[in-house]
Amino acid sequence: MCTSHEHDQGEAAQAGAGRRSFLRATALLGAAATAGVALPTVAEAAVSGYRPDTRSRRFTLAVMPDTQYLFDGPSIDKAPVEAALRYLLEHGKDENIVFLSHLGDLTQNGAAPEFAAIGEAFELLDRRGVGYSVLAGNHDVKSSTTDQRGATPYLDVFGPDRFKGHRTFGGASADGYNTYHVFEAAGREWMVLALDWRLSDQGYAWAKSVLAAHPRTPVVLTTHELVVEDDTLSDYGQQLWDRLVKDHDQIFLTLNGHYWPAGRATLKNTVGNDVHLHLTNYQNRYFGGAAMIRLYRFDLDRDVIDVETVSPWILGRASKGLNELERQEIELSGEADRFSVDIDFASRFAGFDPQPARAARPASKMLIRDTAAYWRFDSPVSGTVRDLSGHGNDLTVVSVGGGSLGWSADHHPDQPGHGSLEFQGYKSPLKGAYLRTVDGAPLNSATFKDGYTIEAFYWVPADWDASHNAWSGLVSRTGRNGSVGTVTDDPDEPLATLSLSDGPGPQWAVHPLNQQQLATNWGDETARETWWHVAVVNDGRHTILYVQGCPVARNPHAPAVGIASAGLPWLLGGYEYADKIDQILHGRLGDVRIVGRALPVSSFMTH
Repeated sequence: MCTSHEHDQGEAAQAGAGRRSFLRATALLGAAATAGVALPTVAEAAVSGYRPDTRSRRFTLAVMPDTQYLFDGPSIDKAPVEAALRYLLEHGKDENIVFLSHLGDLTQNGAAPEFAAIGEAFELLDRRGVGYSVLAGNHDVKSSTTDQRGATPYLDVFGPDRFKGHRTFGGASADGYNTYHVFEAAGREWMVLALDWRLSDQGYAWAKSVLAAHPRTPVVLTTHELVVEDDTLSDYGQQLWDRLVKDHDQIFLTLNGHYWPAGRATLKNTVGNDVHLHLTNYQNRYFGGAAMIRLYRFDLDRDVIDVETVSPWILGRASKGLNELERQEIELSGEADRFSVDIDFASRFAGFDPQPARAARPASKMLIRDTAAYWRFDSPVSGTVRDLSGHGNDLTVVSVGGGSLGWSADHHPDQPGHGSLEFQGYKSPLKGAYLRTVDGAPLNSATFKDGYTIEAFYWVPADWDASHNAWSGLVSRTGRNGSVGTVTDDPDEPLATLSLSDGPGPQWAVHPLNQQQLATNWGDETARETWWHVAVVNDGRHTILYVQGCPVARNPHAPAVGIASAGLPWLLGGYEYADKIDQILHGRLGDVRIVGRALPVSSFMTH
């Protein structure tokens, strides 16, 4: 359904605005820090009390790869990392940043002074309670060891004790080198599983136990080494895939550093689902990568993850003038660093977290005040289709050219009734079947001068062809446009029709009581093989067409009162021209309801 989030600006524009505001707020950060001047705390103050919007279906996971060259013995420079972390703090709200993952090799030599320095930088996040994870890379610990290596400066600074106060911290392995973190986003729980440079048998067992304890949670696995280049895993990466990733469907995305340049692989796991494996590392670039970060922007409405790579430290230096290499590195826009990953999240997660279908709702729940007619198709049509409102607006089947109506259990996921009629209309020669209100039905003479709401659910197949199927009616009123008085447009059009244009897309064309011509609301094209809910709402003065609860752009502003009537029947699935059936729907039609007043979106049948 339409939500306020769907009115947001596009990702690129949003990101651009964010960078501009960052430049204004922190232009001197990098230069001041490099000169030894205390870093200002404007960005921190600006986010006091910030918490991610856990209900929004758009959120961002930030990723920071190898920072080792910034923490190398006597040449320690934490300014780039602090600039990146301040960027996340400042943009936490507008980007809805839910978590940060560091991919290991925090330091060059794994020495205590190096860890002390980067540990101080990460206190920026600790003080604000921002969730993050780190893990040991081969430069942070003795590379020949596994997670059973025992005490190290890494563990002294970034061991489990550091994270115990974080609301996102889930727990750690007994050795302290593997952790998991859980955050809320898009109304559900997500996990980051942060694994050591080299897992021992104990490490694998621990990781599997964590996954088993959270069987319905989607997982982003982070580790230092996995992908070595496009479509290629390292030897250890293959081991990690074989021993852990491939058999755990929850793991849908992996992130690693270590190698360069950036690359990607997509592999099928044991149950046949895609796992996206991403390598991101910029230590070979200017200033050791300058603590460049990736922003993984999840959008569950668009079923996509948009990925952007940017250097906040260089951005912060822009007002002072950038050198030649900084200008090249301020943000990366190549296909390896700025791209989108298409994921049908509901489908991808269905294997381990199936979402139950919405239950059917009793017809009585749909009979709200002023309901004029309500039809649903929970079973195949046999004879008369009763008007469940009790007002006698029953329907009968009309066959053309020997056509008939089919039935399907398929339906819109938010439809009250769990069934639909299958119309098999064809233009030339005209063939099919449609429904018609009985003679004398009260609806036939109703004019709705105080307002109305007409709702319907529809679906059209892949073979829907505009040359044979366009302009068929979902719901229409018979009677010629010119039969109720002088008109200034086509007198042979019907008095009212909610039809599918040649897009296909919904169109409402009606002869209002106060006009001498048809007033038309135009919807946008709607995809084939997808269920749609459409509603026409008139408040006694103006008419708005809604698709999936969202108003369309082309709603006329001229006053439109009621619906003119010639006392003739209404049709479902049929369309008349010059008092003769001219077109029959090719597709499925679900519940249809007509109410004698304007309804708010919150009262539509989808709610």
